[in-house]
Amino acid sequence: MKNIAVLISGGGTNLQSLIDAAENKQIAGKIVLVISNKETAYGLERAKKHGIPAVFLSPKGIPNTAYAEKLLEVFDKYAVDLIVLAGWIRKIESKIISRYKNKIINIHPSLIPSFCGKGFYGEHVHKAVLDYGAKVSGATVHFVDEGMDTGAIILQKTVEVMQNDTAESLAQRVLAVEHEILVKAVALFCEGKLNVEGRKTKII
Repeated sequence: MKNIAVLISGGGTNLQSLIDAAENKQIAGKIVLVISNKETAYGLERAKKHGIPAVFLSPKGIPNTAYAEKLLEVFDKYAVDLIVLAGWIRKIESKIISRYKNKIINIHPSLIPSFCGKGFYGEHVHKAVLDYGAKVSGATVHFVDEGMDTGAIILQKTVEVMQNDTAESLAQRVLAVEHEILVKAVALFCEGKLNVEGRKTKII
């Protein structure tokens, strides 16, 4: 049974999909901790409703390295095996990445390497997809490395872009896919079925 920490910055719908999956025994893991860098993030309330420790860690007024140390202290306290970034709008420091190499998973609302990197988060992604005239979009689950959305891809799933789509309508369909593949990726990790070789993640 793996101990999972979920990091959020907002409403936490992907968090909720993981909570439901853990409670339904779809994943061989337990969410032992939810952390938000925003005090008003509704995801903290979601965690509390399910008896999961919910921690607000403010990054304001402290250097990035000090904030990383605070995060590591909490991870150690809860003996975390896997970190899941589920709408976490903040770059992970290298100190954390090196400690948890191939043990940090992120969900991104596009088909990486398209529409990703700096500035591509939330509705900005879907607006960019529509502005470009792309015919398909989707979601990607990947491991986190030193870059921005550059880690080895675990799973992807496509969503057709409709002619009358708005950023909001596209986001809703992509979100449903996010929930699906994030749960699947976490389940595979907890079962020891993911093997990273260079840029490639093999499911074994």
